[in-house]
Amino acid sequence: MSVDIYLNFKGNCRQAVKFYAEVFGTEQPKIMTFGEVPPNPEYPLPEEVKDWVMHTRLNVYGRNMMFSDVFPNMPFVEGNNFSLSLVLDSEDEIKALFDKLKEGGNVQMELQETFWSKLYGSLTDKFGIQWQFNLGMGEW
Repeated sequence: MSVDIYLNFKGNCRQAVKFYAEVFGTEQPKIMTFGEVPPNPEYPLPEEVKDWVMHTRLNVYGRNMMFSDVFPNMPFVEGNNFSLSLVLDSEDEIKALFDKLKEGGNVQMELQETFWSKLYGSLTDKFGIQWQFNLGMGEW
C-alpha cells in the first residue's frame, strides 16, 4: 500500500519528468501517451495531444512520484496541479476508503474497471484534496 503524489501538467509533462529524472538521478521513465490509450468514439482524441503524457512515474528516494498532462478542457491551475494517489491491493479497502472520503466531497469518477486498473476512481474530499484510487498498478 502507498500514498503517492500525482503531479499534473498542461502539455509539458514530458519535459518536466525528464528534468526531475535528471535532477534526482533516476532512470528515464517509461511514458504512456494519450495516443496509446484505447480509442473511444464518444471522445475523439485531438491530434495535438496524442504525444502528451497520460501517465509516467519516477521513484525518488524510495517513493513514487506520478505525472500526467491534463486532458484538454479539464481544469488546470498551476500550483494546485496535484492529487494524492492511493495504490492498494485490497478491493474491500479501496471501496471502504473511497466511500469515507467521498462523504461531503465531489466524485469525479466512481470506482470502476479501466484499461490500466481493475478498480479506479477519483474524487475531491470535503477539504478540497483530490484523491485517486487504484487497485494494484502492475508495471505502471
